[in-house]
Amino acid sequence: MLNIGEKAPEFSLPDSDGNIVTLSQFKGKTVILYFYPKDDTPGCTKEACSFRDNYDRFLEKGAVVIGISKDKPASHAKFRAKYQLPFYLLSDESTDILQAYGAWDKKSLYGKSFFGIIRSTYVIGPDGRIVKFYPKVKPEGHAEEILSLLS
Repeated sequence: MLNIGEKAPEFSLPDSDGNIVTLSQFKGKTVILYFYPKDDTPGCTKEACSFRDNYDRFLEKGAVVIGISKDKPASHAKFRAKYQLPFYLLSDESTDILQAYGAWDKKSLYGKSFFGIIRSTYVIGPDGRIVKFYPKVKPEGHAEEILSLLS
């Protein structure tokens, strides 16, 4: 986990079309950076569609929405097309950025331990510093929660 006021770690990751996207290209804008476990799964779809449904409101507030998971760019492309997602989905197959943001950690399911993505969100200010951190996010209502922060 990163601290409020700390400089957000730079990233350079491929999007759903294979284009490289960096955090620094959004300098001067608020960045909603959300980490999610897997494309086209129930919780991740709810969360993504909530960001989609509120996307114009984020744009009105000068914010950019970026989702990151371990999925390959081709998986992101299918997910974006299926649900008409207008924002960036970036691929971190190496988990380097997931780890830098504390979104890659030990999880357990049915008594088995494994490493996976912790659903979490950072709001990064126009100056590149962390404004807010949402750990262990619940998909329902999350986009609206962030919008209320930006008001």
